Amino acid sequence: MLAEADKRVRAAPLAKILVVDDEPRILRFVVRGLQAEGYELHSADTGTEGLRKALQDQYDLVILDLLMPGLDGISVLHRLLAERPRQPVIVLSCLTATATKVRCLEAGAEDYLAKPFSMDELLARVRARLRAAAVRQLRTITA
Repeated sequence: MLAEADKRVRAAPLAKILVVDDEPRILRFVVRGLQAEGYELHSADTGTEGLRKALQDQYDLVILDLLMPGLDGISVLHRLLAERPRQPVIVLSCLTATATKVRCLEAGAEDYLAKPFSMDELLARVRARLRAAAVRQLRTITA
């Protein structure tokens, strides 16, 4: 089933990804790196804007920073998943404490990557999350 899901990801239209991060340098780096891989990218530089975009449109994946002014990433994560419980989210944060990682994963994030990070690792995690979403969708269709 994993091979079938991988084929669906490659055959499907480009995945649409939302990146929410208040650090302009990180935001540009992530957006450019993912665009270079062929993904359709949208971005937001505040938690409020990120939540609004995530609820207003459909995204295959949301990449979310935690430390942002105003509405922080944990609040965005909780509100987003309360409205869209099946939304795949990868948290990308400089917070490295195990308790923070556990809190995000238990709140529904599918993955957690600490800053600084390598683009290769982020891309691998993005592909893994998109494959997992394709498997869930395939199981829903065949059930």
